[in-house]
Amino acid sequence: MPHRDLKYLQGYPPETLAQVGKLMAEDRMGTWLQAKYPKAHEVRTDKALFTYVQTLRSEHLRGADPLSKVLFDNKLHVVNNALGTHTTVSRVQGNKLKAKREIRVASLFKTVPDEFLRMITVHELAHMKERAHDKAFYQLCTYMEPRYHQLEFEVRVYLTHLERSSQALWSCDAAGAIAAKA
Repeated sequence: MPHRDLKYLQGYPPETLAQVGKLMAEDRMGTWLQAKYPKAHEVRTDKALFTYVQTLRSEHLRGADPLSKVLFDNKLHVVNNALGTHTTVSRVQGNKLKAKREIRVASLFKTVPDEFLRMITVHELAHMKERAHDKAFYQLCTYMEPRYHQLEFEVRVYLTHLERSSQALWSCDAAGAIAAKA
């Protein structure tokens, strides 16, 4: 199995890579993910995403700074190694320096299972308390989402699937109802 085919899974044990390689060789990654997560979430707008993230923040990070903006961003792309960003925008207002917090989530998360959206938002919320990807950061992620590491792995499998086939697994039909692609 060439390493370039599993670039999103680098760092995982060889046994895990072998299992993913087998799914890839048998063209079953998408089937495996759809069986585990049959439908996409219903968060489609920036306003709904803001509410979704605020609910998580108030549940787990009550003392954290408020968020001024949360949105899906079409410019964030996996090629740039960013599925989401957390930024602090500072500006001078009178004689004070005001800081606003923003979270941007890659638009590919508009049509994924709720668990995948939760994983990326938990990741970006954790950056409100911990800047570096260190032990404290990942402890905070698993505090907010106990299955964080498994979900991160499955998102990476999905990214591998997308890169290989360019076929999204979940979508939203014209009427707004969610349908899993067959």
